[in-house]
Amino acid sequence: MIKKSIFVLASLGVCAGSASAQSSVTIYGVVDMSIQHENDGVRSKTALDSGQFYGSRIGFKGSEDLGGGLKANFVLENGFNADDGSLGQGSRLFGRASWVGLSGDFGAVRVGRMSSPIFIVADAIDPFDAGLTSGKAGQSTSTNGMLGIFRTAFRTDNTLTYNSNNIYGFSGAAAYTFGETAGNTSANRQIGLSLAYDKGPVYTGIAYQSVNDIFGNSTKQKLIGGTYNFGIAKAALAYQKNSSDLQTVNNKNWMVGVTVPVGPASKVLASYIRSTDNTIATANSGSQWALGYTYDMSKRTTLYTSYSGNSNQARSNIGGLAAANGLTDTLFNAGIRHKF
Repeated sequence: MIKKSIFVLASLGVCAGSASAQSSVTIYGVVDMSIQHENDGVRSKTALDSGQFYGSRIGFKGSEDLGGGLKANFVLENGFNADDGSLGQGSRLFGRASWVGLSGDFGAVRVGRMSSPIFIVADAIDPFDAGLTSGKAGQSTSTNGMLGIFRTAFRTDNTLTYNSNNIYGFSGAAAYTFGETAGNTSANRQIGLSLAYDKGPVYTGIAYQSVNDIFGNSTKQKLIGGTYNFGIAKAALAYQKNSSDLQTVNNKNWMVGVTVPVGPASKVLASYIRSTDNTIATANSGSQWALGYTYDMSKRTTLYTSYSGNSNQARSNIGGLAAANGLTDTLFNAGIRHKF
């Protein structure tokens, strides 16, 4: 992504006391639009939609050198629906990210709203980069690749996160989300952990996310997977198990995928996902096949298309995409993504 950098004097406004200091601020964004056609097993729908490959966004990020290797950093990232101009993420102003923190030789500490550690690992593995498949036509930025079927935790509010520096390919993260419930520190609390190795052709990661309800009962997500770049193709494999204290959640999900470069500017993407629900009331399985193609017109502009089809056993509806349990759901995308 090519980003336009500007420099603003830190002495402006309330910072007048340090007139000689400067902070670098980068403005960046994505505008993503596609034509979609979906059949949910009962009816068909065609729509012009936003954010199918990458969520449409505009962001601001910056850092200030505090000396001695210490930096102050921030990210404010707004998600929007390019098809109608409305705000995304539940009409939040900075629904994609809103955090501030410090970084240095010790790593990085951040506070605010940000992606969970398990999301970052899953996103690095999914050939479709958490997009293009598993979505509903006309529901902007609803596609989320394997993460929608895996039910992977996305973003967390009121979160304190530590990210280690990369050491010989290894890096880790720990996140604590404050439940902010008076008299009960475990209510609505979340804990996230991850460890990854990224060096040469190999990426592998393991992650854990615990999400508490208002009574302190926990739903746990455990993910392991990775990719290997053979040059002619990059293979991907992931497995995630979800369970809950109340035994209302008990499912296993796995994905195998591949990314194949076709010339210097094109890629073919493919994946197969299997999701098995082991809870007594809904025990059954479903699967998804997905095929996609991307073409980079430049470093900033990409054309893309994809087709995904979900099939379900009698009591299954993976991703909640079909009109009812046991039905199929198919989704076709053709769009353009522009970064700035």
